[in-house]
Amino acid sequence: TGPMSLECLGNLLRITLSAEYFGDKYLSLFVIDHSGTAWELDDAMAAQCGYAVTYTTWRKIEFRASALSCHSHLEKDVFTINIQIKASQTPDMSNATAHLKSASCHYGPWSPRELICESNYMEVSVKREVPQTIKDFIQDEPEDWTLVFPEAKAEEASIWQIVFHQPEEKRALLVSNAWSAGYGLNATDSRVLLRVPYTAAQVQLVEVGVLLLAQQAARLCGSNQMPSLQDQGIAFSVLRSSTFYKHEWMILMLDTAVACSVDGVDYTNKTITWTVPKYIPPLSAGVTSFKDVLVEAGVDLRKLSAKEMASRKYVLLNELKAITMKIPIGAEGGYYKTSVSNGQLGVKYTINLFLEHQWEDNKWRLTKHTIIKEIETPFEQTEVAINNNLNLNARLMNVTVGAFLPDVELVNLTIEGVAVAVPEAVQHGYIIHRTRYANGSKAYVIEVPLDAPSVKKEFMREDMRAYTLNVTLTFITYPSRETFVVPVIVLSAVKDAVLPSARGFCDGKNLHLIITRGNVDQNWLPFISDWHLTQEAAQKYSYILRDNGTHLAISVPFLSPHVSYEGFHTSAIKASFYLTLKDGITLAQRRDFSVSCIFSPSELIQCLPNGTVIITAIKLVGGEYLDTALLVLRDRQCKPSLVTEKTATFRFNVSTCGTSRKFNSTTMTYENEVLYFRPGNDTPIYQLKFLCSYAVKQNDVLYEPKKNPPPSIKPGFGCLALSLKLFKEKSYSEPYQESEYPVVKYLREALYFEVELLQPKDARLDLNLDDCWATNSQSQDSLPQWHILIHGCENNKDSYRTVFHKVNHSFRVKFPQHLKRFEVRMFSFVQDTSLLQE
Repeated sequence: TGPMSLECLGNLLRITLSAEYFGDKYLSLFVIDHSGTAWELDDAMAAQCGYAVTYTTWRKIEFRASALSCHSHLEKDVFTINIQIKASQTPDMSNATAHLKSASCHYGPWSPRELICESNYMEVSVKREVPQTIKDFIQDEPEDWTLVFPEAKAEEASIWQIVFHQPEEKRALLVSNAWSAGYGLNATDSRVLLRVPYTAAQVQLVEVGVLLLAQQAARLCGSNQMPSLQDQGIAFSVLRSSTFYKHEWMILMLDTAVACSVDGVDYTNKTITWTVPKYIPPLSAGVTSFKDVLVEAGVDLRKLSAKEMASRKYVLLNELKAITMKIPIGAEGGYYKTSVSNGQLGVKYTINLFLEHQWEDNKWRLTKHTIIKEIETPFEQTEVAINNNLNLNARLMNVTVGAFLPDVELVNLTIEGVAVAVPEAVQHGYIIHRTRYANGSKAYVIEVPLDAPSVKKEFMREDMRAYTLNVTLTFITYPSRETFVVPVIVLSAVKDAVLPSARGFCDGKNLHLIITRGNVDQNWLPFISDWHLTQEAAQKYSYILRDNGTHLAISVPFLSPHVSYEGFHTSAIKASFYLTLKDGITLAQRRDFSVSCIFSPSELIQCLPNGTVIITAIKLVGGEYLDTALLVLRDRQCKPSLVTEKTATFRFNVSTCGTSRKFNSTTMTYENEVLYFRPGNDTPIYQLKFLCSYAVKQNDVLYEPKKNPPPSIKPGFGCLALSLKLFKEKSYSEPYQESEYPVVKYLREALYFEVELLQPKDARLDLNLDDCWATNSQSQDSLPQWHILIHGCENNKDSYRTVFHKVNHSFRVKFPQHLKRFEVRMFSFVQDTSLLQE
C-alpha cells in the first residue's frame, strides 16, 4: 500500500500514514484547495474545517476528513480531498520530503439531517428544502437585495447569518464574523453545514439525566409503562443555533442545533461501559414522534456484525432510554499505550469506538448521528522487569530490561553521572541490543564486561566478589514524547576473589612484611591497630613503607613502639609485628597479617670496651601495667636515659649503679638488674638480670696502663644526622631534587655522591666513611649487594674504582672535614648473563 493508505467510511474519509515510513520522522500536513494552494494544518484549522489527526496503535498516524470539509470538492455524491505530507528527520523540517495524496470517496444518499461527533469538532448538515408554495411563486420584479437586506447580499455564500440561542440571550453573527470566531459554515446546492469546535465560545456544557430521557422516550413512543430508573447525568456539549440563508428573494431559516456527549464512560470490573442517550432534548425540539431505524457500532470506523462482536466479547445493548456498549479492557480492537504520570511508568488501554444511530421523527424524517469516541482507561502503574543473566565464560553482565510496548524507545544512559547517547555507549564498554517479541513488545539487552570501569567491584567473603552495575536508562514515548527513567542496579556474585597474601622475615635488626596484593584490596589501607600507616606516619618512627601497586612492603626495627615482645628468657625473645588491612571507605577490618621472629637477648645489651654498658629493657605481652619510665637499676638513682612506651634504655659504666663483678683467670664479669617496684613496695615485680664479660688477656689495657699512651679514638654513644645526596655535575653545585627521582643514567656514566655530617656542628669532628654499598632495591639489607667502599677504601675488585674528590671551604661548606665526596660509574647487577631487576 506504500507509505499512505485510503479508506472510505461513509461520510468520512481516512488516510493512514505508515508507521514504518513516517514513525520516526517529524511531519507537517497540508490540505490543498481548489486553486492548488497548500494550507498547513494546525489544531484550530482542523476543528473548523472538518479534519482530525490522531496517533493510533504505536506511532501509526491517521488523517480523517469530513465529506463536507473546507477543501472538499463535491460532485455527484463523490467528494475529493488532496493532501500533502512533508517528512523530515529534524524538528526544523530541513531537507523535508513531500508526499502528495489525492483521495476520492462516494457517499450517498444523504439523510435530511446528519450529525457527526468527531474527536475535535461537532458537525451538523441539513438538507435545504423550500416549501412548495414558495417554489410556485412567480416574482414580478427582479431581486433587489440592496434595498431589502444589504447585509445578506454582501455575503459571498448563500448563508446569511447564524443565531446562537443561549438561556440568557440570543446572539447573531454574520458569516464572516462566525468564521473569525472559529466556526465552520458551508452551503452546497442541497445542504447547509455548521461545524463547531468543542472549545467554541457559544458551546454549552449541559447535563442530561437518563431518567428524564426515558420519560420523554415513553411519551414519544406512546407507552404508558414507566420502568423504575435511577437518574444518571451525562454531560453534553451543546450548541443551539439557527442558520439563515437566502433563496432567490427570500431568507429561510434552518435549525442547526448539534449535541455530542463528552462523558458517559464508566470503568468497572475490568470493563468499559459507554452509554449514549437516544433522545437528546436539543436535537428533539418540536418532535412529537420517534422511531428507531438503525443502531450499528464498531471500532476504528468499521462496523462490526453481531457475530464479530460476540467473538470479541463486546456487548451492544439497544434499550429504551439509551444505547450501551460494554468492552472488556484489553479486548481485541483496542491497544495498550505507554503513559507516564509523575515520572512513573504505566499503561492505558485505548479503543476508538464508533456508533451510528439513525431514527425517524415527525420534524426531520430521518436523522443520522455518527459518533466517534476514543476511550482511554485511567493510568495503571506498571513495574519494569530487570533480569541479569551472568555470562561467566565471557565475563559479561547480560541485563535484560523490559518488556516495553512498541511506543517506547531508549534514548540515553547515565553512566557514573554522565548522560551518554545510546550510539556512544559502546565507547564505555556497553553493548545494547533490542529484542522484539511476537506480540509486538520489545526489551533492551545491555551487555557490560565485568571489568568495565563503571562496574563497581566489592569483596564479599573468602572467594567471592560482588560486581554492581549502576546505570540509569532514559526512555521516551511516542508520539507524546514523554520521558521516564529506569534505574538499573544489578549485583552479580562471582567466585574470583584473590585475597592479598603475605610473607615475613627478619634480618637481625628489622622485621619485614611483604604483602602481595590480590584483586579485591585496591582500596584497602594498612593499619596498625587503629593507626593509619601512611608514608608520613612511617617516617616518624623510621619505618620503611613501599607500595608499587602490586606489593606493599613494611620494615620496622626490632626496637619499635609497634612491636610486641613475648617469650622472653635467657635464650630468645619473640618479637611480633601485626598489620591490618581495612576497607578504605567503611574502615571494616578485612585482613590481618603478622610477622614474628626470634631474637637473641644479646641484641638488647651492648658491652663496650671502655666499660660502658647499654641495656634496653622491653615490656612483654601481659605486662601492660608496666611504666617503663619507672624502671631502675640496682641503684635506684640510675634511671633510663631513653624511654618509649615499650622500652627503657640505660647507659652506665660498670663501676656504677650497683653493678657487681666477679672474675676468674680469663674473664671479668659484671652483673646488674633492671627492676620495677610498685610505689611504696620494696619488692620488685619485674626483674631483668644482665651481665657483661670481658676477656682479661684481650683487655689488659684496662689493668696495666702504659706510659704516655698515643692519642686514640674511643667508641662513644650519641646521635648523628647525616645526609646522602646525588649531584648532577662534578662541581657539586646542584643536587637532584626529590621530584627528579628516579634518575635515569647510562652504563659507565658518572654518579657524583656527597655525604655530609649535619649534626652536631663541631669543628673537632671528622667524618670518615667505613662501608658503602649498592643494592638492587630500596632496602639496604637486600641482596645482591656490591661494595663501593670497604673500610674507607676503594673496592679492589671493581673494574671502575671509586674516585674521591677533595672538599674545599666555600660559602656552602663551612667544615670541609664534615663532608666526603666520591664518584662512581653507573653499573647494573647481573647473574650469569641475565640482568637482575627488582
